[in-house]
Amino acid sequence: MKVIAFTWIAICAATFAPAQSDDGPVAKVLALEHAWNQAEQRKDTKALDATFDNGLVYIDYDGSISTKAEFLAHTKSPSLLPEQEIPESMTAHAFGTIVIATGIYVTKGLENGKPYARRGRFCRYLGS
Repeated sequence: MKVIAFTWIAICAATFAPAQSDDGPVAKVLALEHAWNQAEQRKDTKALDATFDNGLVYIDYDGSISTKAEFLAHTKSPSLLPEQEIPESMTAHAFGTIVIATGIYVTKGLENGKPYARRGRFCRYLGS
């Protein structure tokens, strides 16, 4: 499965639709979420590139929007030195061939020589 888009519709679907059990596709998506955090912390843009669909729309903690290419360029920037990428909570629910993952993440590190600590929410809509 590849990341398709972030969407408010996904949030509504996660809130109102019945979820299936947490096995199969859900376990795979949760594993991908953890792999994403690890790859971003290591600045492994090759792994991130292989994970994301070319249509990725990334909405950052500050509301800025990036394409896949922009996200990967920012991730590998020498001015960005992430120290931690940790999910605080994460859930995923399957709806047919669609899986919606939501959660909270904390990231810490240095950017342009200045320390940062950010906490944000995410919602990812993934399908095959």
